[in-house]
Amino acid sequence: MSHKYALKGVVLDAPDPRELGEFYSRLLGWDLNAHDDTWVTVRDPDGTTGLSIQLEPKYQPPTWPSEQNIQQMQLHLDIQVDDLESAHRRAMDAGARLMEFQPQPDVRVYADPVGHIFCLFTS
Repeated sequence: MSHKYALKGVVLDAPDPRELGEFYSRLLGWDLNAHDDTWVTVRDPDGTTGLSIQLEPKYQPPTWPSEQNIQQMQLHLDIQVDDLESAHRRAMDAGARLMEFQPQPDVRVYADPVGHIFCLFTS
């Protein structure tokens, strides 16, 4: 018997899910669905991809690059963009923080308002 599986999204922890959901809604231009104070979803208008944020009052942001004995990044988001410079301005306007360490010239590494790492890149 064969099964079809589809990864529909990723869930991030945050001390304030609505605030972080609003950031990703501004960054990605996606719709924000605020369910309650513990869970929100940001979804691509075409319905294919979603990003959910759940309440975690004890959330600790990761370090970038990683350091021993300090909270390390468990995952990061890769976001493909058409134009890196305009995407950079949009990310900064939305509330992102450009990270000091940038490992590749055609990729930009940022932290969202609570410290989750994400990258913008072109194909």
